[in-house]
Amino acid sequence: MTVQRRSAVSRRVVPAALGALSVLSVLSVVSVLPAPPAAARPARLDGRPAAPPPREVTAAEARTDAHLRGLRNRPAALRDFFRDLPKGGDLHNHLSGAVSTEYLIELAAEDGLCIDTATLTAVVPPCGPGTRPAADARTDRAFRDAVIRAWSMQDFPSGGNGHDHFFDAFGKFGEVTWRHRGKLLADVADTAVRANQFYLETMVTPASEGARKLAAEAGWDDDLAVLHRRLTAGGGLDKLVAEARAEADEGDAEFRAAEHCDTPRARPACALTVRWISQASRGGAPERVFTQLALGMRLAEADPRFVAVNLVQPEDGERSLRDYALQMRMVGYLRTRYPKAHVTLHAGELWPGLVKPEDLRFHIRQAVNVARAERIGHGVDLVHEDDWRRTARTMADRGVAVEVPFTSNAQILGVKGADHPFATYRRYGVPVVLATDDPGVSRTGISHEYQYAAATYGLGYPELKDLARASLEYGFLPGASLWQDRPAAGGYRPVRACRAEHPGLPVRGATCRHLLAQSAKARLEWRQEAASAAFERTHRG
Repeated sequence: MTVQRRSAVSRRVVPAALGALSVLSVLSVVSVLPAPPAAARPARLDGRPAAPPPREVTAAEARTDAHLRGLRNRPAALRDFFRDLPKGGDLHNHLSGAVSTEYLIELAAEDGLCIDTATLTAVVPPCGPGTRPAADARTDRAFRDAVIRAWSMQDFPSGGNGHDHFFDAFGKFGEVTWRHRGKLLADVADTAVRANQFYLETMVTPASEGARKLAAEAGWDDDLAVLHRRLTAGGGLDKLVAEARAEADEGDAEFRAAEHCDTPRARPACALTVRWISQASRGGAPERVFTQLALGMRLAEADPRFVAVNLVQPEDGERSLRDYALQMRMVGYLRTRYPKAHVTLHAGELWPGLVKPEDLRFHIRQAVNVARAERIGHGVDLVHEDDWRRTARTMADRGVAVEVPFTSNAQILGVKGADHPFATYRRYGVPVVLATDDPGVSRTGISHEYQYAAATYGLGYPELKDLARASLEYGFLPGASLWQDRPAAGGYRPVRACRAEHPGLPVRGATCRHLLAQSAKARLEWRQEAASAAFERTHRG
């Protein structure tokens, strides 16, 4: 199995204002009373769109919202509330960056790896001069702490270059992660289940070495149709698909063994619904990027465990900037060849001072209009793009969701609070989902993202509940939705078939039972509703 190593970026000077702090200081969650729900806030008078019209709040939701307000001076109880809150799914998650650093150290020790004492990078044995066995980190506390700081954002100093430290971490622990996709997934799945989530879409790089070789054989051709024919000639791309499926089988077996699935000792994570997103490394040569994208999209049509493609690595890298428009054209072309494959793209993970002004003008727009992405990851530089209001309206009209990981946006870009476009997206009716990105590196989790959103943007319980609903509605599971069209704009109203049903109780109507039987998406959304109903019964003050 090959799990993507997000390569370290070359050193660059980032203004001090962009330097990230530690998790606790950058995204400290203030234990304050959330502001009233949107219904209580006045409409805007400055010509911008007003917030979406308030939806009807049930009595149970109102009681839970009041309970949340009552926790303003009880930090431990607030943490418990957000831990227990049903939070749907995580749609923006890099598997190698999501694993806890402590578990990476344990895997390195189990595999007999060594750690370079100068760079704190994991390397293969034998452990020669200038290295130490990774197993030493089990017993040497100072060594262990140094490795954790190098492999994550733990204790990262105020004013430091958070951008480079964050991305450099992947190169330091990369030798650990490629070996154990199933064990990595077990660690991440356990964390998701503890956070009361039911769905995970996580990113890996399938058949990485095979894709590299096929790309080298095919070479480059600016005529993408010609290039695609080279990849498929002689069954070359189909061989990669078979290799990727074999990797997935191996990873599944390792996961199920680690979680004791199908045994009396089965762990709760066995019930977590997981789908894979295939990564393409945007910093690679054009022929390799195209090969990885083509593989991922062909794989999504061949294997239901894989649902989509994405482009990863720093968006501000030299080649990433140079080839951005070309890569959007690649995705747009491949969508015509693989219409059943989904697309979500990192776009707009930029900020003034990190790149030249001209590089802030079009990334989200091209991801939406050229690549026709169904979701956008980060989208932080929205208001710095040309005609950004039209882009926001287009996203709202098409239901293009934006994946928001607050912690990594603060750590990598230094963007948080009022500077973040979270509220702008919501004001324009763009679907928003909260996500973790790389919680192992960030040293945080999805519960923190929800608590931060509530404290910073004044969200009440009904709004948090709808954010959790969005994380399933805009996931790439197949089947009809439990909700009527455009729920981000019109509210989460059940389809007629299930309108008379009560979450948590047996489904009585035949039409609703049929919907849930036929649709994986609707079943998971119904599970979320049942969990929310139970949560409201136990958190009502």
